[in-house]
This record gives sequence, C-alpha cells and structure tokens, in this order.
Amino acid sequence: MGISKSAVSKHVSSLEARLGARLLNRTTRRVSPTEIGLAYYDRALRVLNDAGEADALVSSMQSDPSGLLRISVATDFGVNHLSPILGKFLDEFPDITVNMVLNNRYVELISEGFDMAVRIGDLEDSTLRARKLSETTRRMIASPAYRPGTAARPGSTISTSTSSCIIPAEAGGSVWKLTAPSGEKRQVRTAGGLSVNDGQSLLNAAISGLGIAYLPSFLYARAVKEGLVEDVIPDLPVETQGIYAVYPPGRFTQPKVRAFIDFLVEVFADKGPIDW
Repeated sequence: MGISKSAVSKHVSSLEARLGARLLNRTTRRVSPTEIGLAYYDRALRVLNDAGEADALVSSMQSDPSGLLRISVATDFGVNHLSPILGKFLDEFPDITVNMVLNNRYVELISEGFDMAVRIGDLEDSTLRARKLSETTRRMIASPAYRPGTAARPGSTISTSTSSCIIPAEAGGSVWKLTAPSGEKRQVRTAGGLSVNDGQSLLNAAISGLGIAYLPSFLYARAVKEGLVEDVIPDLPVETQGIYAVYPPGRFTQPKVRAFIDFLVEVFADKGPIDW
C-alpha cells in the first residue's frame, strides 16, 4: 500500500482501541493474528468484496441501461401516446422494466420514488431538469349538434343559462385560461352539470352533446377529423402547451432515464406537434 511499517502499526493500534479488542499478538520476534483478529479479517474481506461488487454494479448501470424505470404520466397522455410505444422501447432495451403510473396530479418524483415524469403545460418552479418532447394545443370543442345560447368569450362567465361546460374534476378545473383575440390572457369561469377527472370521458360527453369541453388536441384531433366535434370559437388564438420529460437534478442522469428520454424525443420528432 506504499506506507511504512510504523504507519501500519499506528493504524492497527487505533483500530484495536476503537474495537476494544486485541487483533494481533506481538513479540520481539514475530506478529500473528489473534482468533478475534482472524474473524475480523475474514469478515472485512467479505465487506471489501461486496463494496467492490457495488462499485462494479454502478459502473455497469452507468454504461448499460438496465433496471426498473418508474414513470409518472397524466392518464390521458399515457393511455393514448405512451402505452402504444412502450413495446418498441422494451424491445430496444430488454434489460429495462417499466412501471408506468397514470394519474392526474404532480407527483413528488424523489420522495415518491419516481425516476421521471411526462408533464404537459407550464412547468411549476422546481429544481427538476426538463427536456421538451413536443407540443399540443388546447381548444374549446363541442358536438356540432350542441347550440349554446350565447358564444362564450374570455372575460365572461360561461353559465348553464348560456352554455353548459364539462369541467375537469380537479383543483381550479372550473377556471379556463384562454387567450383573447387581442392576445391578452384571460380567465373564464365555467359552470356545468358534469365534472369528471378523465379526459377521454370529457371528450365522450362533448361528443354526446352534453356541453363544451376544453381539451388538448391529442384527445380531440381524431374526433374533429371524423366530424364528431368542432371548434366552438374558431377565431380564438390557439393555446399551445409544451410536453416535457422531467427528471431529478444532478450531474449524472441514470442511463435508463437517458435512454427513455432519448427514445421519446426521437419518436415525437418523427410525428411533430401532437394533434394525431
């Protein structure tokens, strides 16, 4: 180890003092381990071997994507756009297993044990790192057969006396943030007979003629093409929202996380803005 005998002797004496046991028998002619010393040495060897294997495991995981990848995703986006492509990802990275948790709340990645999340819209201030994957748009849509009494405008109140809104059942769901034709950001208070915490159910309700829904294009685009719903106020500026992969901060991104984010960037780059 490149240290002197006196330095070794000092370290061993310090170790014996800490343990409260004699590890070596010393005479003027020789030094030999005690029974306790031999037992301690054998266990220490196993500890060092385990530490070496742990170092090797980290090196391996840093070079080859592997292990369990836990992802938090908004329910509608996960069902419509991540589930269909996970098979391709797992084929490319057979040493990774994916646990995708679908919910409509902002999870605390680190404290709740997630490796990353896919989020839509303005990102809350945080220390998380983010990489933009794509964009989507939001519009107010309804069935062509639905005829509210008065068209809703930003700054007015959409009420059941003029139009019925299908409202996301979540905090702040009764307030829609829109952009007026002038470009000014407005908040529209909404009211209606149905609130539900699932985007597909909101779309289905709009298709059935129950009222107006304010949804991202990745949910309603196909229904628009099929003539099932239409834009309620076509002259309103389009609300564009970013779609991001977010993950914990730090100098080193886990290979499994990096692999999945790179995969998503490639997939969504081929498709463009998500209105498909």
